[in-house]
Amino acid sequence: MSLIPRWRYMTDEAKALTQRTAVSALVVLVVLLVFRALLPWVLLALVGWWVWKAVRK
Repeated sequence: MSLIPRWRYMTDEAKALTQRTAVSALVVLVVLLVFRALLPWVLLALVGWWVWKAVRK
């Protein structure tokens, strides 16, 4: 059984739109997961940079 029951009745344009939407949603999910994993490191680097600038003055 397909995920979309009426897939075989959809037009080619509707199928393409559905596939593009699914791929876009997957890409957004992957980017969010990567961003979430890297966010603490980015914040740590930013704080380190601010401290470095403050110490150098």
